[in-house]
Amino acid sequence: MRIQLNGRPIETEANTLAELLQEQQIDASCVASAVDGEFVPRSRYDAQHITAGCQLEILSPMQGG
Repeated sequence: MRIQLNGRPIETEANTLAELLQEQQIDASCVASAVDGEFVPRSRYDAQHITAGCQLEILSPMQGG
């Protein structure tokens, strides 16, 4: 299915946010995520389903000022 990941379209076979992170080789312990503009707590990554056309934002913390 096609989704938007950080503003770019991608094709994925993942059904959950956890599967997507693994597929994209993103360390789930180091990111914050939102699906369609709604923050998803890390404890829900396994249960958070993704659907065709959804918009995901995956952000890594940064230091600086």
